[in-house]
Amino acid sequence: MNGTITVVGLGSGDADQLTLGVWRRLQAAERIYVRTKKHPVMRLFGEHGLSYMSFDYLYEQADSFPDVYEAIAAELIRLAKAPALSGGSPEAGNPRGHAVETGSDVAGCASSGLIYAVPGHPMVAERTVQLLRERCADQGIGLHILGGESFLDQAFVRLGFDPIEGFQLLDASELAPSLLQPRLHTVIGQVYDVFAASDVKLSLMEKYPDDHPVVIGHALGVEGEERIVRMPLYELDRDHGFGNLSLVWVPRSTDAALQNRSFDRLHEIVGILRSPEGCPWDREQTHQSIRKNFIEETYEAIEAIDNDDPTGMQEEFGDVILQVMLHSQMEEEIGTFSVYDVIQTLNEKLLFRHPHVFGDAGAGNAGEALRNWEQMKAEEKRRKGIDQDRKSVLDGIPKDLPAVMRAYELQKKAAKVGFDWDDLGPVLAKVEEEIAELREAIATADKDEQAIELGDLLFAAVNVSRFIGADPEEALSRTNAKFRRRFGYIEEQLRLKGKTFDQTDLQEMDGWWEEAKRES
Repeated sequence: MNGTITVVGLGSGDADQLTLGVWRRLQAAERIYVRTKKHPVMRLFGEHGLSYMSFDYLYEQADSFPDVYEAIAAELIRLAKAPALSGGSPEAGNPRGHAVETGSDVAGCASSGLIYAVPGHPMVAERTVQLLRERCADQGIGLHILGGESFLDQAFVRLGFDPIEGFQLLDASELAPSLLQPRLHTVIGQVYDVFAASDVKLSLMEKYPDDHPVVIGHALGVEGEERIVRMPLYELDRDHGFGNLSLVWVPRSTDAALQNRSFDRLHEIVGILRSPEGCPWDREQTHQSIRKNFIEETYEAIEAIDNDDPTGMQEEFGDVILQVMLHSQMEEEIGTFSVYDVIQTLNEKLLFRHPHVFGDAGAGNAGEALRNWEQMKAEEKRRKGIDQDRKSVLDGIPKDLPAVMRAYELQKKAAKVGFDWDDLGPVLAKVEEEIAELREAIATADKDEQAIELGDLLFAAVNVSRFIGADPEEALSRTNAKFRRRFGYIEEQLRLKGKTFDQTDLQEMDGWWEEAKRES
């Protein structure tokens, strides 16, 4: 054994919060190191003449808090291995860290062991203690923890909430909107300064309205220093009293508007709709009965995109998600998979197919990124045991795609293996050839043959779009929109002249059509 580190908690504020066991341990210690001397209990050290060394100097030397904690842990391990100096005073040097073993009996620790004192409880929001727990055993160092009152004890008392109602403790430096759960009381610690408070505010605003009530607690339980401030969220970083004893509390809320911003609430609602007590219509639906709804909702979402309509997109995207939720709920009810399995599969696919983002591969442009995607996609199939040698090059294109889109995808896949012309000339010649064959079919009055030749012409036209770099579906959609606008102009002219279509002719309408072309 190379030595012993005993970690003790100094409590969250006043000396009255220091436990008798910790105080006795401190009085008997030969070497005391404290993470910071910026703590109310340190006045007690001075009053009783306890010698100690602090790691405050590391906060000034390091570039970040993680660097500080790493330095403290490394220094504590070094100090634990070094022999204690005579006279009961800590050795000079650069202390750097603290260690802990939860539930250990410190009664038998040698008096020459190193004491590391931290604010609050050693196992609450103390990264240095976690680092020591991870490393001391490998270094042959004994690690012991003696608890103390944490800042949470004072938070429960001074802020007046019971954690059994639902509670989460989060670190301001690692706060992410995905961690926030409005149904739970949320205490955010490590809000050291106004910059940390600003980051907290921005994260909270992802889930809560700007005017949502929040509470700042400064030095809770410390006589003469405690300050509790209630304010709307948007003012959070306007308070300039933040320090190492500050926290933010967001009370739990049952506000439906907040709950409705969560994915879990959507899952819950869809489950209720499909339950025996839910909606009779929703309960009766099957994959096949609402299959067409999926298609319709997708096209409505595409229309909102084409119209550049943010409000429409917001609503229509929701309708598409609802279809995914309903189909997933049906499978969840029979135990095959849930929507969370769908999300897991998607996340894993995105991570796997983007090695240039989440791995070691590189991609300097979109083309390289696409090649990575295709390579990883092929690797996925290999791992699933899909024999690529027995598959058609044209597999993987949904048969229910609109015909124009399906033609485009078929041609792209064939082109990848060299089944393609080298330039546009032969492609245009093929269009002319198909027009001639369509004329011949029309002359025969064979309707089936005419349809076949028309299909060949359309297929050839799609090939032209590929060669000129235009998506045929988008091109045709633009032409459809253009036709609608110009035809609308004709309808408007009829309305202005008090006419109906029965009261006009093709020549007059063609004139208005030309006017519409000039104006568009």
